[in-house]
Amino acid sequence: MKRQGRMKINKRQSEIVELVDAKKSITVKDLSKLLNVSEVTIRKDLDLLSDYGILIRRHGFALKKNTADITNRLSINYDKKCKIAKKAASLIDVNETILIGSGSTCALLAEEIVKNKPGVTIITHSIYIAEHASKLGNNKIILLGGEYQNDAQVLVGPLVRSSVRQFFVDKIFLGTDGFVKNIGFMGSDFSRSEAIKNMAESAKNIIIITDSSKFNKRGLLVQFTQSQVSRIVTDDELAIEYKDFFKNIGIKVDYVS
Repeated sequence: MKRQGRMKINKRQSEIVELVDAKKSITVKDLSKLLNVSEVTIRKDLDLLSDYGILIRRHGFALKKNTADITNRLSINYDKKCKIAKKAASLIDVNETILIGSGSTCALLAEEIVKNKPGVTIITHSIYIAEHASKLGNNKIILLGGEYQNDAQVLVGPLVRSSVRQFFVDKIFLGTDGFVKNIGFMGSDFSRSEAIKNMAESAKNIIIITDSSKFNKRGLLVQFTQSQVSRIVTDDELAIEYKDFFKNIGIKVDYVS
C-alpha cells in the first residue's frame, strides 16, 4: 500500500533515486556495489521508496517512474533543492503575494514559506502545492482554475489564463526542464508550458529556481528567453560556462552551496 505524505529521504536513498533516474532501470546488485552497502540495505531502501511512490520496485531491480510525477522529482537532488528553496524564500517580503509554478523546487519553496512566512499569499496552479502547503501552515493559498493534469497534479488550459489575469504580482517563481544558451529556458509538456507562460504574464519579475543539472538538459518547448528572466537561484555546481554566460548578459544569479 502506498504511504501518504512526503517522505524525507536520507543521502543514500537520494543517491538511489538519482541512479534509477539516470539509468531508468538498475539491479539491486549494481546499487549495492555502487553505494558500497549490503543488498539487504538496498532492498529495504527500495521497499520504502516504492511505498512512497518514488520509484517502481520489481524483484531484483528498480525502475524509473514517470518523470512528470512530482513525488519522484522531489526526491532527485533533494538537499540541493531544499537549499535553493530556502534562498528563494529569502527574496520574498513578509506580507507579499507571489505566484508559484508546479516544479519540485517550487513545492519545496511553498513548504519553506508556510513554515517561516505566514503572511505570504501563494497563488498557484499546482494541486500538490495547494494541498501540501495547506497542511503545513495557515497561509492564504489561491488555486487557479483549469483542467486537471493527473500525472503532474497541476491545472492547465485556458481557464488558467483567464483566472490568473485577475492578479498582478511582483514575483513568480518557476522551475525549468532545461536551458539552452541564446535560446532560453525550456519545458517538456505543451499544456504545462502554456499555463506557465500565462501565469508569468501576471508577474513583474520571473525568477527561475532550479538545481544546476537542468542546465545540461534540453526541453521540447521554449518557455522563456533568457532576456525575460530577472533572476536565477541555483546551486554552485553550475558549470563555469553558464556562470560566465549569465554574468556577461547581466542576469543576477544566486548560488547555494
